[in-house]
Amino acid sequence: MQTLTYEFPADRPPARRTHVGVVGSGDLEVLMTPANGTARVRVRTSVDGFDTVWRTVLERFFARHPVSASFELNDFGATPGVVTLRLWQAIEEGRS
Repeated sequence: MQTLTYEFPADRPPARRTHVGVVGSGDLEVLMTPANGTARVRVRTSVDGFDTVWRTVLERFFARHPVSASFELNDFGATPGVVTLRLWQAIEEGRS
């Protein structure tokens, strides 16, 4: 089990808290809470040694979607595509 933390510049707070996905084989749970001025991401993953992959995926996502919130990502072997999808789902739900 590994815990990773990241921060990215952001200026668009979501309207509300959201919860998407589940912690299950090949999936990812995302909990998002609105914040001001930055995107703070804490990743808890069952797969060690993928720090560079996580950083790259998250950098790309937040460069396109500068959502200022705290993100809790609970991972159980999700692929980069699933990570991007779950983050996108969280911000979409946070808009409504």
